[in-house]
Amino acid sequence: MASPYPEDPSLERHFKGHRDAVTCVDFSFNMKQLASGSMDSCLMVWHMKPQSRAYRFTGHKDAVTCVNFSPSGHLLASGSRDKTVRIWVPNIKGESTVFRAHTATVRSVHFCSDGQSFVTASDDKTIKVWSTHRQKFLFSLSQHINWVRCAKFSPDGRLIVSASDDKTVKLWDKTSRECVHSYCEHGGFVTYVDFHPSGTCVAAAGMDNTVKVWDVRTHRLLQHYQLHSAAVNALSFHPSGNYLVTASSDSTLKILDLMEGRLLYTLHGHQGPATTVAFSRTGEYFASGGSDEQVMVWKSNFDVIDYGEVLRVQRPPATLASSSGTLVSDLAASPEPCDWWAGS
Repeated sequence: MASPYPEDPSLERHFKGHRDAVTCVDFSFNMKQLASGSMDSCLMVWHMKPQSRAYRFTGHKDAVTCVNFSPSGHLLASGSRDKTVRIWVPNIKGESTVFRAHTATVRSVHFCSDGQSFVTASDDKTIKVWSTHRQKFLFSLSQHINWVRCAKFSPDGRLIVSASDDKTVKLWDKTSRECVHSYCEHGGFVTYVDFHPSGTCVAAAGMDNTVKVWDVRTHRLLQHYQLHSAAVNALSFHPSGNYLVTASSDSTLKILDLMEGRLLYTLHGHQGPATTVAFSRTGEYFASGGSDEQVMVWKSNFDVIDYGEVLRVQRPPATLASSSGTLVSDLAASPEPCDWWAGS
């Protein structure tokens, strides 16, 4: 049967440079850069322009577990098993700003849509909100009773959603700092959670091999997918809100049509668990990472959004020091080159 879409997703680029499992990926808003973190304690910033150099950022003392570009793209936040969050300027070598954020591994970091604050989640069972430019702790949320794997702001910045090894997803009001609802339908640890682009629902991935989608307003379970044969480690909404991509320990990525409630594609590429996945801000591309040390960039080939003036250039803030890191050539990195490969 012919596909209703113009083309199937295709592997566009393949980045090599990490020396251990890739744990996280994120695109800059203008899609010129892709950041990845790894168990090798390094953060890589890859340039999407072919044959461009990649930056390797060193500073974390243990595995990098999470990464997120600020909305302007001029700042990059990373969290680590060393219990810190670092804020980098991704285009410049220098020192990062260090937040001694938690008393255990930092699992998640995410900027608010206005860029003025970011939220972190940790194995110390807490969620913390920080001021970006004042470099100041604002408040903590602490009703989870096990590790908190992920925390995200809603698109309007009014809510926070969190996922935990206590098998719950919690919805928080940022202003009142109260938990407004707890979703308890997962049968195992909840590994990842995110808001739909409309802000009206959330999707969560679990160690029970499932993805669940809930309505934020009615708290009703809307969709339940059991498509993977192992833990679902990450997910990402397409910016149109019509699709969802998942990454699983069964080594596959799956693309779901949320409007039809069905599986569209199963993608094979990683040799081992697929640990992370993220759409670009237009949905034209998505990136994945795995325990095989690979970062892969895929072309979606469906439902691409033209953001137009949204992708405008903004002046970077002058309050933070430049980022630290070694400039790594994709042709001359040692001992292992940061290869660039394009294919389909």
